[in-house]
Amino acid sequence: MTRHLPEPMLTTPTTDPHLTPGWAAEPKWDGYRAQLARYRDGRILLRSRRGTDMPPSFPEIQAAAIQLPGDTGLDGELVVWEADRLAFERLQQRLPRRGNAAAAAANQWPAHFVAFDLLRLADTDTTARPYHRRRTALEELFTSLHLEAPWTLPPSTTDPGTALEWLDWTAAGLEGLCFKRLTEPYHPTART
Repeated sequence: MTRHLPEPMLTTPTTDPHLTPGWAAEPKWDGYRAQLARYRDGRILLRSRRGTDMPPSFPEIQAAAIQLPGDTGLDGELVVWEADRLAFERLQQRLPRRGNAAAAAANQWPAHFVAFDLLRLADTDTTARPYHRRRTALEELFTSLHLEAPWTLPPSTTDPGTALEWLDWTAAGLEGLCFKRLTEPYHPTART
């Protein structure tokens, strides 16, 4: 992949948790927003929303990226589970670690990459496609490659009742909901 990934598409807070027609809802996880790319030459990009280079801190994610087709890019969230909740503090403790310390932290507090959008697939830019097509392609990628931990495909729904039920997950680390317009392309730095 000779092109860089776009800037992340951001969210705008709302006080109305009700899902309206033409939109999908996804859980908003308590983690680090991250973009991941696997280049055809084997290089791995894992960067935070602010551009921090994170592969040395998360060697298990870097190693798992080999499962992806070359020239593929994902947008998502890095999370660490501890018992039955997301442990943001463990994620924070992992970021400054490198080398043997990062490997030990990966064993103690393994990270997961929650992939919620597909930016590139085998050198095809998917950002101009509407969300519902990108989501379908992301689901097909998970199914065809049999992706498992550390990969996580978050749920997505167009059912308002299901979306409201997800708000009960706050004790596990859900910060809220993200609403995405089904027909909208991926806009760098746009707010959904």
